[in-house]
Amino acid sequence: MLRLPRAVSCALFVLLVTSCGTAVDPLAPPTGARAEKPVVGVILPDLASSDRWADQDAPLLKQALGFAGIEGLIENAEGDEKKFTSIADEMIARKVKVLVTTPLTPEGGAAVERKAKDAGIPVINYDRISLGGLAEYYVSFDNINVGELQAEGLLQCLGDKDAARIIELQGAPTDNNATLFFDGQRRKLGPKYDTGALRLVDSKAIDQWDPLIGKATFEQMLARSGGVIDGVVAANDGLAGAAIEVLKAKGLAGKVPVTGQDATLDGLRAILRGEQCMTVYKPIRDEAEAAARLAIAVARGDLSGADDLATGNTRDLVAKRDVKSLLLGADLITRGNVRTLVAEGAVKSVDLCAGDTADDCAELGIKVN
Repeated sequence: MLRLPRAVSCALFVLLVTSCGTAVDPLAPPTGARAEKPVVGVILPDLASSDRWADQDAPLLKQALGFAGIEGLIENAEGDEKKFTSIADEMIARKVKVLVTTPLTPEGGAAVERKAKDAGIPVINYDRISLGGLAEYYVSFDNINVGELQAEGLLQCLGDKDAARIIELQGAPTDNNATLFFDGQRRKLGPKYDTGALRLVDSKAIDQWDPLIGKATFEQMLARSGGVIDGVVAANDGLAGAAIEVLKAKGLAGKVPVTGQDATLDGLRAILRGEQCMTVYKPIRDEAEAAARLAIAVARGDLSGADDLATGNTRDLVAKRDVKSLLLGADLITRGNVRTLVAEGAVKSVDLCAGDTADDCAELGIKVN
């Protein structure tokens, strides 16, 4: 399983080199005779677990596909398995050239992939893999490493505190990414739980990554702990925000380190305020462009070009097969390096530094423009 370092992940996708040595942009529109515009269907998972799906993935995918002269038919399942299936059925009936899916569950994703295969439509799993499925390609991040970064961030924030009491809010039990995040966390935190250097108070998986469920669950876990904890492993910024709401009500916000993921605007502002200790930045633009390049190559029938992009493999232990994969790197973000995301254009300073975070931005040298 190949992981591309963040520093080079963008550059490696800029050009493909043909066998005769000519550099070509795989996102560029085709030249020559006009042909009917191919259609690539994209099904994103929900609107609740993260704002990334509507605010970043959808427009970035549509833009990249459109630039290449391909129609991007992009829909959101809104967390509903039946809607996910219904959208897929409509796209398959329309005979899209490629189907790009972020499955809500492995079972639901695999069922759609079987229908697509019967119709001769190749599938690319985007961000999440359908274990037991039939997708030809998989584009995501090195999600075990994401979990490791969360653990590293928590340990940095805890410092030398001994026998720190930890509560974990894990992601949806149906999401294989949540399992990988958990595995990565355990690589770093497991030995410390075993020795007593850290104490695991409680750990729960939150259905559908729902912050409301996360908040209620965290309230219960905190109550059972007697209100005494030293750190929270929250699997994404949405769950981190849910925990922070509870901690605020108890006068503990900013005193108890909370992890996160996705580098959302709310998460980054919470980091500036000192309420959240870290997040993981996964460059969605890189992921969307990588998926678009694969989809464009497959839609044009250039399978060797697609294989050149998907240089790694992910083992599907359920289907007992390797899925051609393109896995990207991620970055640990703390208060000390939030400004790098402004420099990269991942977040606008005018949004990040509004209201109660203005003084924090000034302190960190983040200029509003």
